[in-house]
Amino acid sequence: QVQLVESGGGLVQAGDSLRLSCAASGRTFSNYRMGWFRQAPGKEREFVAEISSSGRSTYYADSVKGRFTISRDNAKNTVYLQMDSLKPEDTAIYSCAASGRQYHSDNAAAYEYWGQGTQVTVSS
Repeated sequence: QVQLVESGGGLVQAGDSLRLSCAASGRTFSNYRMGWFRQAPGKEREFVAEISSSGRSTYYADSVKGRFTISRDNAKNTVYLQMDSLKPEDTAIYSCAASGRQYHSDNAAAYEYWGQGTQVTVSS
């Protein structure tokens, strides 16, 4: 089992920045690929970003590319999502997830463990 706890969400204005954190406990964190997903009210959950277990490879949804940066610190068992130039359409509950796969996937079904999520609200 892997337990994931997100933090860092909040209410910001358009153009502001936020950094989300996801602290992991349980099994060896460095064995897992980590992803961030988000779900806005009335919409389906969507992929945001993914980072490989080593941190060498990252992937982003087109909607956040160039504005969001995913990173990880395996010594601290934590994955981060730096969100810059936030837009109102980024408003959602953001959740981190862990997968034992060895390949990239933007499909939520590929992730075995999930956090509870943290709310991000961007006002215009």
